[in-house]
Parts: sequence; structure tokens; C-alpha cells
Amino acid sequence: MAPSVSAGYADTTMPPAKPNGGNDHVNLNTSMVESKFLSHPHDLGVVAVGFSGGQCKPGVDAAPSALIEAGLLTQLRDELGYKLHGDDQVHLFRDLVPASDPPFRNMKNPLAASAVTRRIADQVYAHAREGRMVLTLGGDHSIAIGTIAGSARAVRERFGSNRRELAVIWVDAHADINTPETSGSGNIHGMPVSFLTGLAREEREEYFGWLREENLISVKKLVYIGLRDVDPGEKRILRENGIKAFSMFDIDKHGIGRVVEMALAHIGSDTPIHLSFDVDALDPMWAPSTGTPVRGGLTLREGDYICECVHQTGSLVAVDLVEVNPSLAPPNDIGAHETVRAGCSLVRCALGESLL
Repeated sequence: MAPSVSAGYADTTMPPAKPNGGNDHVNLNTSMVESKFLSHPHDLGVVAVGFSGGQCKPGVDAAPSALIEAGLLTQLRDELGYKLHGDDQVHLFRDLVPASDPPFRNMKNPLAASAVTRRIADQVYAHAREGRMVLTLGGDHSIAIGTIAGSARAVRERFGSNRRELAVIWVDAHADINTPETSGSGNIHGMPVSFLTGLAREEREEYFGWLREENLISVKKLVYIGLRDVDPGEKRILRENGIKAFSMFDIDKHGIGRVVEMALAHIGSDTPIHLSFDVDALDPMWAPSTGTPVRGGLTLREGDYICECVHQTGSLVAVDLVEVNPSLAPPNDIGAHETVRAGCSLVRCALGESLL
């Protein structure tokens, strides 16, 4: 049985708790930014995904429960004023994992990853089509195949395919744009962007063939921030497709403020944004409990700043937080706790928490 998220979150009619002990004063933590694309900006669809099949290290499936147990959803409801929608379970999707799942086109666990991300796409779409913000707690980064596919479909339906398309800001140490053929590991968490942009395609439904044009994004509306561990094949893909990417070199050179400014300028002010944040974008000093840590990353303040700036655009429609893996810290080590705390901070900043 999937672990419980938190009592009460299944009730989609549950009003947000009033701040200040029930008084009708203004909640000073509630964002004053006006949303451009959400018809119900104070409604938050929560999708909790305990899936680890996109990579080989167990434990990342426990991240949603750890984030929720740390009080994240309560903070979003009671401090930021969101009305939460969603069910009361962390989805482990065991019913979708086949007894046999041999590699296909070099992909490991392809049947499970395809089936799970397809289900996630439906869940995210169900929230997004209602005009509410969607928060997905992963899970490894393969789940973004589903989250972004669901967001892209909802944006096209709500605004018309010729008027709007989804932009993606991908904050990560890794580009995750390997095709199955360029991947050295075969781990699907290193491939989601290639499937979402159509650079990798497959006709068979059970191997991501369920992805349609309505689920895809344009490479012109994709921006990376924080890259510092990019495979040779990925570098070629980025260059050949003219994909905008800001590495840690760019952040060192220009500063995080200028980099975020350039990233947002590239997207433009008239495009809904899906923010997909891999906690390994942060330096291991701040987020050690993650599957593929890389030294020389963002500080927690820089990560929070990215999230704050994206929120301030008023264009944010969905947020993913992925790759927190509480099990990777040594016993009695504070690394897991600090990584969960960092993840909660990133989400709160993306959803409107401010310093003043």
C-alpha cells in the first residue's frame, strides 16, 4: 500500500487555513504576484510520485513522503494560502511495473517508465486543465516526461495550440537530453528532454509511443540553468539544436541575477512556464542526498533566487522537484535532512514565499 501523504489533502473542497489564528488579516506570506495564465492561481494540484525506475539507486521513491513529513504541504496551505487539491497517497505505481522489463533501445526499465509517466501525464493534465498550479514531488527526473507532457497538453487546450506553447526552465547539473542511443548508462532519467522535444521518438505505445505532438515542447522554449556535467552526445545535441543553456561557467561569469534575466528574456513574457528543478543542481554542500551529486553547483540561495524570479514573472504554471534521495546519507548524518529542507525551500520560493 502506498504511504499516506497527509490526512485531509484528499478533500478538494478544503479551504485554506486562515492565518493569525483565524483572523481575517492579510497573510503576509501570500504572493502578491498576479498570475497571467492560471484561472485559479490559489489552487494547487499536488502529484506525489514515488518512482525510482528511471535510474538505478533505490531510495528516491521515498522523497515525496519525506518532503511531506517535513511539513511542505502544510506550509503551502497555512503560510502561503494555497488550497490543496489531490489525493492522499504517494503514488508508487507498483501496478504498472511489469514482472519482466528488459532493455529496449538501450533503455533500462522502459515499460515501467513509459507506463508510469503516461499515468503522471494524465494526473498533471487533470489539474492543469482546471487552471490551477501543479506541484509534482518526485521521484527521479524521468517523471518529467509525464509532468511536462501533461502541462503542455493542458496549455494547448486552454489557450489554443496556435496561440500558446509551454516553456520549460530545466534547473539541473545534467542536461538529461540523451537519446536512448547516445546514453552511456541507459538510465531514462537522463533522457526525458529528448523525448519531450521529439528528438527521440518511438512508435510503439508501450515505449513512449503514447507521446503526441500536443505533449511536446519546442527546443526554442527550453532553457537550462546550472549545467556542469554534460555528456559528449548531449553537448552535440545542444549545439546542433541551438538550445539555450547556462552552465555554472556562465553563472560564475555573469552572476545568477544576470543569468536568470537572460533565461527569462529568451523565453519571453507571453509564455506559460514549467519549472523542473533537480535538487542536484545545488552543490552537494547544500543537497548531498541525491543520486548523482556534482561538486561546484548552485548555492541554496542561488537556487531559491531562480525560483523566486520565475514566480515573479507571473507565468509559472507548474513545478517539479526531483531527485531528493533520503536513503543516500550515512546513518545519523544530517545530509538527508538538509537535502529535504533545501527541497522544501525551493518549492516555497517557486510558489511565492519572499524574504520581505
